[in-house]
Order: sequence, then structure tokens, then C-alpha cells
Amino acid sequence: MNFKEKYGPWAIIAGAAEGLGEAYSTALAKRKINLLMIDNQGQVLHKLAGKLMNQYDIKVVFLHMDLSSPEAVNKIMKAAEKLDLGLLVYNAAFSPIKPFINYSSEEIDTFIEVNARTQIQLVHAFVKRLIADKKGGGILLMSSLAGLIGMQLVAPYAATKAFAWNLAEALYHELKPHNIDMMACLAGVTDTPALRKSNPNFGCIKPAIMSPDDVAEGSLKNLGKRALFIPGFSNRLNYFILTRLMPRKMAASIANKTMGKMYS
Repeated sequence: MNFKEKYGPWAIIAGAAEGLGEAYSTALAKRKINLLMIDNQGQVLHKLAGKLMNQYDIKVVFLHMDLSSPEAVNKIMKAAEKLDLGLLVYNAAFSPIKPFINYSSEEIDTFIEVNARTQIQLVHAFVKRLIADKKGGGILLMSSLAGLIGMQLVAPYAATKAFAWNLAEALYHELKPHNIDMMACLAGVTDTPALRKSNPNFGCIKPAIMSPDDVAEGSLKNLGKRALFIPGFSNRLNYFILTRLMPRKMAASIANKTMGKMYS
């Protein structure tokens, strides 16, 4: 069974307009998967949707939407009511970087709403839809290596990314009997507009920065093979050293010193 037969003919991509979202949208379009694209950047979304339709001869439905809205999941599933769904990619994330006490209470709520609540509610609705349709499919959640160790300056982001990979790891086993593949991608530093906007200071020791295309392609190729996927050899090596060879206290100290220097 090829990718389209297994996960097509339609996919939902939440957070589809730029960076990793654009990479996933393009990678799926190349595989001739029709797309329901969702993002809060209307103009960028509209432009990308038109490009993918013309270049890859696919169908696209796009929703300009704030995923922090309590009605987001209902609106998405309503828009997908007549689509033959097979895949969900949840790439959307709220990710400003600053000291914890400098976040507003509204920003803390947005972390929870976009990175956790809407994500788990959409996964729940999507799974119920696949089971009701008596077909298998796949779900891919974008997590982060930041979710493995509590990281200063991104505490709410790291916490919600830990939520994502824990959810995926649990559902990987629970959904297997329904022929639904579940995976979380724990990406490292990736060259996205969000990263460039944060203006990190890497200093002399610069981490391996992956392209969004490589992350997306690696994730899609590993969907169905494992519960958790870390793209990039350097990222996998760092994960092994920090979580297998070092005591957690030491690993957390090194990771947090690195983060502190990057955004000093």
C-alpha cells in the first residue's frame, strides 16, 4: 500500500502556511494528497494553497482560523464533513520566547489553547471520524526536543510539547487495533520564520539547523514505523547523550545554560 492509499485522499494540516507547515503541505501535495489547510495567516495561506493546486494538480480547502478559539475543532470537522480523510498533521504552535514572569495571563492561556486543548480535541474528533468511517489512517503531531527537558525562557512551550509526545506515545499503542498510525516528531533547531524572528545567539558552538523540508520528509517517511521520531543524526545523538548517558540533573543544567546563552 503506497502513501496515498494508506493516508489519503485528504489530509488536514493545522498550522499549514509557512515554515514546517509549508513543508508538510508541499510534501503531501507531491504525494497527490488533497489538503484541508488551516492557519491564522490568511494571505500567506491563500497564496500557498493556490501554488500547490496549480503545481501539483490537487484539491485544496483552506480555513483562515485562530486555533485558540473554543469553536476551532467544530469548524474544522464541519469543513471536513464531506472529505474522505486519512491523515491529520498538527503543526500549529504558539511559541514566544521570554522569562516566565513576562508572559501575560492571556499568553499562558494561548499556549494551553493552541498547543494542547485544540490539539487533543482535534485528535479525538479525527480518531472518532476514522473509526466511524471504518478506515485506518495516520496522525502526526509536531513536538520538540525542548519537550524532553524543562527549558528556561520557553517553559510553557516546553511543557506543552511534552504533552504532545506523551499523547502520541500513548495513542500509538491504543490506536493500533484500529489501524491508525500515531507519531510525534521531536524536532530540534529548524530553519523556520519563527526561529529567525527569535534572533538566537548561537555563539561559537552552533547546533545543526535542519531545513523544514528535511524534517517534514523524514517524519512522513517514519509515520507508521514508530511512536516518536527525532529527525537528524545530530539531534538523535544529542538526545542519546542527554537522556541515556548523563544524569538528568546534569543534562538539564547543560540544556538550560545553552538556552540562557542563546537568548541572553
